[in-house]
Amino acid sequence: MNNTITSGLPAFSGTLPTSATMPSSSETEGGFGATLKNAISQVNELSDSSDQKVAQLVQGDRQDVHNVMIAVEKADIAFQLMMQVRNKIVNAYQEVSKLQF
Repeated sequence: MNNTITSGLPAFSGTLPTSATMPSSSETEGGFGATLKNAISQVNELSDSSDQKVAQLVQGDRQDVHNVMIAVEKADIAFQLMMQVRNKIVNAYQEVSKLQF
């Protein structure tokens, strides 16, 4: 039986992470909160960059509409992804708060 869903996927040839390959506690300083702040700042940078490119296009400083549209779409997709992650975090928090200990 040919599985059409996984037939186009490459086979896993890697190894699972071990304690030797996992980042140390000094490398993951801040943990989840730091990772979340970093992701939000990256989305903010994409948004700022796209705003600058749009402003340059409107002022006539740029001629490449394609790169401006690509920057705007990257910022939009990053923001949508951030909102979906936020929704998942809120849903997880609500589920945990419903648990009885």
